[in-house]
Amino acid sequence: METELLKIMDHKRNQIGIATRKEVHRLGYWHDAFHCWFVSEENEKNYIYLQHRSNSKKDYPNLLDITAAGHILSTETIEEGVREIKEELGINVSFQELVPLGEVEYSVTKPNFIDNEIAHIFLFENHKSFEEFSLDKDEVAGLYKAELNHFSEMVLGNRKEMFVEGFEINELSEKNFINKVVNINDFVPHQLSYFQFVIQKINERLISNVNLD
Repeated sequence: METELLKIMDHKRNQIGIATRKEVHRLGYWHDAFHCWFVSEENEKNYIYLQHRSNSKKDYPNLLDITAAGHILSTETIEEGVREIKEELGINVSFQELVPLGEVEYSVTKPNFIDNEIAHIFLFENHKSFEEFSLDKDEVAGLYKAELNHFSEMVLGNRKEMFVEGFEINELSEKNFINKVVNINDFVPHQLSYFQFVIQKINERLISNVNLD
């Protein structure tokens, strides 16, 4: 993973070369990433799906995160980033099934880690059951869903905790179904502006769906 090659850009998004993922995060080069959030409607409630990152992940292990996400390789287009869904979650989704939400630039700086990322964000309206997912246990430890309103309130600082339901996988890739309560400390610490953007765009899409109905 650390040796995979990524396109690197300056702050104006001009490509200036190619570097390994390790160098990208060591030196803070701007790079492209694919983010896809899953949502569903069940019993007149909207839900958002959360990936539980594997404990073996180098960055942010054992935390809840975007449903499926990853870096765009130097040989790939943004559209080809859809492979992350199959690789991480084990389901087939075409790029044409995704709803583009837009792009967000954000930076995270920690000791020996600088993440300057251009996130290309998409939405997938999910109709699959948990039984249909087959997770890559090296990348993803589990998958959960939460009420979208509760998620929004929590990541925006208006709720201390929320209920999630889903499953974890064991060493044999068997699913153990779990209901539990989580709080903001259980999440990858994306910037508030990122969450604000994602929530706004998801709600706009869901409202437009209602109006079309």
